[in-house]
Amino acid sequence: MSENSSNTKLVATPGQTIGPFYGYALPFEKGEQLVHPAHPKAVRLHGVVTDGHGAVVPDALLEIWQADENGAVPTADGSLVRDGYTFTGFGRVPVDNVGHYTFTTVDPGPTEPGKAPFITLTVFARGLLNRLFTRIYLPEDTEALANDPLLSSLPEDRRRTLVAEREADGSLRFDIRLQGEDETVFLTYPNLEK
Repeated sequence: MSENSSNTKLVATPGQTIGPFYGYALPFEKGEQLVHPAHPKAVRLHGVVTDGHGAVVPDALLEIWQADENGAVPTADGSLVRDGYTFTGFGRVPVDNVGHYTFTTVDPGPTEPGKAPFITLTVFARGLLNRLFTRIYLPEDTEALANDPLLSSLPEDRRRTLVAEREADGSLRFDIRLQGEDETVFLTYPNLEK
């Protein structure tokens, strides 16, 4: 080690390597299937990722983490397991060339009585030096939504960016707007290392 290098301060690097790399390395077979589509409680979670101008983002990668339909948070090892019967609560999927994504999962149950059930979502995309975190709340339990600490801390017009829309076929629609008008509310976790 030279004398000069001992006095040099290290500079923090971005939390993610942005570029074409994750499109080849991070997606895995059946990453979008938290449950098999034939599962009796299977629900399609889908939407579109757009930028601040409303243009689709064709190269984002999304991850979800969630409780099962009974509100139990999976703790078993192997979040990439896709054996047809193990629910790991984790999924990862790239968007298609028009910014659309789809997961096959179940409606999460509340982790505690009276709590609003939600799915945690992470967004990786070109131009983001660090990933973005948000939540997807189910729309049905309006009382639990009204009592949720996070939602009740937000102005009413911002809350709706965190609540999915239930479609006629039972699917959940959750569009993600990265910036601008109707920007999705993104969360900061102060103790999370970038």
